[in-house]
Amino acid sequence: MIYYYLLALVVLIVDQVTKYLVVQNIELYQVKAFLPGVLSWMYIQNTGAAWSILEGQMWFFYVITTVVIIGVLYIMQKYAKESRLFSMGLALILAGALGNFIDRIRLGYVVDMVRVELFDFPIFNVADMSLSIGVALIIVYVLLDEKNKKLA
Repeated sequence: MIYYYLLALVVLIVDQVTKYLVVQNIELYQVKAFLPGVLSWMYIQNTGAAWSILEGQMWFFYVITTVVIIGVLYIMQKYAKESRLFSMGLALILAGALGNFIDRIRLGYVVDMVRVELFDFPIFNVADMSLSIGVALIIVYVLLDEKNKKLA
């Protein structure tokens, strides 16, 4: 069980370090090519959620994130021992939620920096990736669990 908390901690540290490095090395709205035409770094300050929805509604994000963090911790303690896939998903959701929550409390906005240039996609960060991958892992777990119950 401790391994999943360590995974969350490592992802949280990577998230916070990448945000720090971007803020220290890239001017606000400046773009720096990483893989030209594919991926670049662009420092923005996001006061909303993905696609900047609910922009400026910090009280909402404080409440929702607190509920998510408490819920994930409870579920990890109670049920996560049943599956590695489920536990990893929860750990990644925890790390992502905490990473963006720290930004919102500390800065009043979330630092985003990864820009996909192949198609129009919102600029995101490590915490966002962690949340997305965590949710995807839990969806896979649920689908596999349902399949196994039908076969049983």
